[in-house]
This record gives sequence, C-alpha cells and structure tokens, in this order.
Amino acid sequence: MRVFVSSDIHVDHASNRRWLLGLSAVDYRDDVLVLAGDLTDNIQLLEQCFLSLSTKFKRVLFVPGNHELWVTRDDISTSLEKFHTVTAVCDECGISSDVYESGALSIVPLYGWYDFSFGPPGRKLERAWNDFSACVWPQGYTAADVTDYFLQHNDDSRLDTANDTVISFSHFLPDIDLMPGYVNPAYHYIYPVLGSHLLGEQVNRLKPNMHVYGHSHVNNSVLHNDVQYINNAFGYPSETRITTKQLLCVYEQ
Repeated sequence: MRVFVSSDIHVDHASNRRWLLGLSAVDYRDDVLVLAGDLTDNIQLLEQCFLSLSTKFKRVLFVPGNHELWVTRDDISTSLEKFHTVTAVCDECGISSDVYESGALSIVPLYGWYDFSFGPPGRKLERAWNDFSACVWPQGYTAADVTDYFLQHNDDSRLDTANDTVISFSHFLPDIDLMPGYVNPAYHYIYPVLGSHLLGEQVNRLKPNMHVYGHSHVNNSVLHNDVQYINNAFGYPSETRITTKQLLCVYEQ
C-alpha cells in the first residue's frame, strides 16, 4: 500500500479535470489518496470527481478547502450549510474525512480555516480575496469564529492518535514559516488568509511524522519542528513553476 497526496486540483479548469478523471483505473487499487482540499465549489462536479476517484483507490481521504465552501453558484444560504452538503456528498461517494488506520500507519484529517493570526488583512487583500464575497457566514460570525467552528471538529479522537507513523493533513497552513523565503514580497499580502496558529497548536499536540497541507499553491517539502511538512498542490493551469502536475507518493508499506 502506498499513500499519494495532492491538493488544489481546481477541476473547474478543463485541463485539470481531464487529468483527474484520466488517472489510471488499475495502478492505484491498493493505495490511499489524500486530497487536501480545493477540488471545486460545484457540488455536481465534486460528486463526479469523488465517484471517479473512489473506484481507482483503496481509500480516498479529503478535507474541504475554502473553494468548497463558496455559495455563489448554489441555492445554499451559508457556507456552514455548504460544508454539511459537501460532507454528505463525501459520505454518499465513499470518501472519508475520518482517521484512517492501516497497521503501523495512521492518517489524520484536520479541518481548519484562517483567523488572521498570520497578520491583519490589508486593503489589497480585502479587494482581491474571493472568499470575502463567495463565502457567507451566519450573522455576527468573525474569522475567529469560523476557525473555531472547524477546529472543534479536530477532537481528542483525532489529536490523540498514536502509531508508528502518523500522517496528518489539512487544507490550510498550520504555520506561516512554511512559506518559502523565495516567495516574492509582492505576494505576501495574501499571508493573513493562509492559515492559523491555532491549527498549528493542534498539529504540535498530535506530533505527526508528516503533515500535508495545501492552499498556498507553492509546492514545498521542509522539516520544521521535527515534522516533515509537504505541499503537493496541482494548482491552476498557468502555475507551472510553483506546482507539480502529478501525484506524490509520501509513504509505502
């Protein structure tokens, strides 16, 4: 059994969708796929992708990203309602967001959001970031409230997981220091919406051997605080220098 990881496939783009739907139907039958969010905000397309992947892998594990919670194309009132809709689609298609155990390996999905603990949003971010208009939260909800809602799903049964090898994954970054130093400062304005220090505290409590994340669209593999952090984002079609357009095997047993 192998464990492959990917994130941010954004199958709304035709070329990305063709790649995902064209994955081999025989090569991965004994393997696990970890998807760290941002497939699509379209429920019908999400279901199509899930049904395809569920026939090709032994198990598919998934946590939603920010795009899954957009409601601009749905008859859904809030992003929390969209979250429960996405969860229901996962269940119907055999996609799991629960802890996965296989012998000496445990894989732990962690939910999250961003709470501006990586920095305050500036005017450029407020004008450019689609979540601010595409996500709708219950009246009075702040970014901290949204983050707390999702982090509460990471209960003791997840955070106390122990095994010879533990791999955790989230869509959002648990530490802003995971962003490589070579990133052009012109793009640092998006850092406030990349993740949360509180998610980082949960990862530190779990103490996995490896943590897989997405969202930044900047592929990276770095040892940080004794944890191997990996981002294998597929990215938008134009993102050919900072992403890798293939699955990455991170474990084999």
